[in-house]
Amino acid sequence: MLKSGRQNNPKKNSEGYHDPTPYEAIKKINREEMDARFHKLLRAIFDICELSDFKIDGRITLIDQKTGRIYR
Repeated sequence: MLKSGRQNNPKKNSEGYHDPTPYEAIKKINREEMDARFHKLLRAIFDICELSDFKIDGRITLIDQKTGRIYR
């Protein structure tokens, strides 16, 4: 008896056939959520600096601890 194809490979549907469309859609949503988190954090950093009369003078490097993605 075969296991569901989706459990082994997210690019396959429940019958095990190659079906990249749902995978790509979910991947895009996840990427948009990550970018939204990053932009929300960046806005907060700039707001804190503005409220404290500071200015960022240079590049900030951030590493997402959930995904390991590096934002420069």
